Amino acid sequence: MSDPHVVVYPPDEDGGRRVRIDGEISGMAFSLTDVVEFLRRAGWLDTETWPPIEWRGGGPEVWGH
Repeated sequence: MSDPHVVVYPPDEDGGRRVRIDGEISGMAFSLTDVVEFLRRAGWLDTETWPPIEWRGGGPEVWGH
């Protein structure tokens, strides 16, 4: 499996962050756990081998207000 391009967008007004994997929206994340689930669904079961993630509007510690 080739490395997908993963983008986590800034929080919206509800505190969720849109997640895009390989150009397709995977869903709205409200925590790092949600991002992990989207990666799992995309075939990334081993979190030690995550693809690079581009965090926009703050890193994995930024969620909502």
